Amino acid sequence: MSDSHDLLVVGGGPAGLATALHAARAGLDTVIAEPRRAPVDKACGEGLMPGAVRALTALGLEIPGHPITGIRYIQGRRQVQAAFRHGPGLGARRTHLHSALHRAVLDAGVPVLPLRVEEVRQDTTGVTLPGTGLRARWLVAADGLHSSVRRTLGLEVKTRGAGSPRYGLRRHYAVPPWSPYVEVHWGAQAEAYITPLGPALIGVALLTARRAPFTTQLESFPELAARLPPEAAVTAVRGAGPLRQRARTRAHGRVLLVGDAAGYIDALTGEGVSLALTGAEALVANVRRGTPSRYDSDWRSATRRHRLLTDLLVRARQQPALAPHIMPTAARLPRLFAAAVNALA
Repeated sequence: MSDSHDLLVVGGGPAGLATALHAARAGLDTVIAEPRRAPVDKACGEGLMPGAVRALTALGLEIPGHPITGIRYIQGRRQVQAAFRHGPGLGARRTHLHSALHRAVLDAGVPVLPLRVEEVRQDTTGVTLPGTGLRARWLVAADGLHSSVRRTLGLEVKTRGAGSPRYGLRRHYAVPPWSPYVEVHWGAQAEAYITPLGPALIGVALLTARRAPFTTQLESFPELAARLPPEAAVTAVRGAGPLRQRARTRAHGRVLLVGDAAGYIDALTGEGVSLALTGAEALVANVRRGTPSRYDSDWRSATRRHRLLTDLLVRARQQPALAPHIMPTAARLPRLFAAAVNALA
């Protein structure tokens, strides 16, 4: 294996794997540095929106899971739902998604090296990982929400004035799905996402600014908790956060950021994987065309609608005067709710 490559991808999650797969199929000599063994799990809502399903299909991947027909918001007796207009979504275990991408990358001949990247040195012609002998024309930082590459290069931006930090907690229950929709239950201090994953499996993800154990948070949704007996829990609780992360730019010299490392607002609209796949394709297209400086503007353009809608919703959620009106307003304006869901889908 050569010690000089076109692309060196730091991070072997969905964003890094998708980037490597696009790169390999574009004829770029690519290598991935990922210290964790596949499959890698993560606290994740595990609902793939229709856009993500289409992107994975375009890559030739089939992910096992449960079809999702739309999104349903619930608050007490109120509820509103919107069906996806352009194909179904998919409820899929994070480990199944990761395994499919990992196999495809290996089949494409991309090496996955068990390396932890702690230092990056770049010059005018490439990037070097000291102590590894690895060098590439471009380095892709796909190392997640708390990207060490983003931090060491001084690309992090403090998230001032964005309200209390929000966190995600996830657990699985061996319970048959009672709906083909992703249900979003709105509580006073948290949202609970119910995602169908299989004939007898659902995922429960809690998004909240409250620092409390999963079971304590779940108790604030009594009707939901009654459907989820403790003995039906089949996985441990996983957590992630703080969720909001900002980067000054997605292109810094010969380092390009993708996925959560490129910046993240919140999981409220469930678009993390879709944005990662969109970013991966845009990044590789610009490297292949020799226009890497355009990647940041392309990323901003492709994610603008999502970022604006998600930021607006999260900020409203964190305002005591506005938060109680989000769900009632959606219920009173079902057409607007459907339009918003499908704009994001």
